[in-house]
Amino acid sequence: MGWPEAVVAIIIIVTIGRVMRSKYRAEHGILEDRRGNAIGSQTRNEPQTERLQEEVKYLKERVAVLEKIATDDRGARDLENEIEKLRDR
Repeated sequence: MGWPEAVVAIIIIVTIGRVMRSKYRAEHGILEDRRGNAIGSQTRNEPQTERLQEEVKYLKERVAVLEKIATDDRGARDLENEIEKLRDR
């Protein structure tokens, strides 16, 4: 194989690689700018994504309730003492 065939082979390999990369990015919703750099991704509304979003919402609500309980004036001193006891262990 001479150098012209090697150049053609390299061009074909690079082209196939770029096509495969573009296909992969399109399948996974990865956006590109004009230079081909990834700039973000589109989220698909898959059942697992929706389930995880609902779970995060539920956990945020629980954390808010726990924060309210922890910062409530009633028993704040007791809670502070319990935290200090746990730190001393």
